[in-house]
Amino acid sequence: MEFFRFKKDIPFMSWGKITTTISLITFILAVFFLVVKGLNFSVEFTGGTVMQVAYKDGADLNQIRNRLQSLQVGDVQVQALGTTRDVMIRLPNKASNAQNQSKDAAAQLSNKVMDLLKQDNPNVEMTKVEFIGPQVGEELVTHGLAAIVMVCIGIIIYLSLRFEWRFAIAAIIANMHDVVIILGFFAFFQWEFSLTVLAGVLAVLGYSVNEAVVIFDRIRENFRKPTMRGKSVPQVIDNAITATMSRTAITHGSTEAMVISMLLFGGDALHGFAMALTIGILFGIYSSVLVASPLLLMFKLSRESLIKPQKHQEEAVV
Repeated sequence: MEFFRFKKDIPFMSWGKITTTISLITFILAVFFLVVKGLNFSVEFTGGTVMQVAYKDGADLNQIRNRLQSLQVGDVQVQALGTTRDVMIRLPNKASNAQNQSKDAAAQLSNKVMDLLKQDNPNVEMTKVEFIGPQVGEELVTHGLAAIVMVCIGIIIYLSLRFEWRFAIAAIIANMHDVVIILGFFAFFQWEFSLTVLAGVLAVLGYSVNEAVVIFDRIRENFRKPTMRGKSVPQVIDNAITATMSRTAITHGSTEAMVISMLLFGGDALHGFAMALTIGILFGIYSSVLVASPLLLMFKLSRESLIKPQKHQEEAVV
């Protein structure tokens, strides 16, 4: 299915040096912000108190946020659970006593929260309260990093078995590039890094590698086409990318529309997840077309590296 077709191939490879230079600078900046600023981990990773409260007639989330700012415990998260009648409140540990905070302290904090909420609505009720200790948060960080590493290793193994080494290395670099860029955005803007954001990063890994695989498959096919025998390697790659542009526009356009709708209308609960996907999809397209493909030229891809010359056997003379 194609919505449009280009009459001439777009010369993507002529921009290869510029785009790879931009990607390298962006990558270095992302690593710099990750090292200097670090990620702003959410309550799940740092520890804190999670409460669920119920309202009979619905709640004003902004009013709740403003009211809880007086506690001065840091960034308080308030989000609706389906409807505004059920509200989740996440309170981080205070930096000064995070290691010593206990369940008793969490209980006192939850009581203060309820006292503040009842000033605006006496009918509010607490339905659930949980305390997440720092040790649990550290375990989640470890398990989260382990999940990302395991997914990366799986992708590396898959690409190594699927493609010739030049394609595999280029796709691996492009995928790692996307992950670091997403983390760099979250570090630079100090957006909260939660479990849903981690899920978004893992989703981007699979999504990005799919785009690279589609383009690389088309490049391999082009090298075997008789009509491409007189073309140079950059021309073959340009033709393959141009041929997939319609598919890219349809697939990524529809996906990005859904993700942006989640970003705009999904509320705080889906904001981090949608933001990670939005950045990941955009950079996934960019890296597959303008990072991974130019890397093939840097690795000296040639027709001979994919199509081995056939050896003609001499016929036996009877």
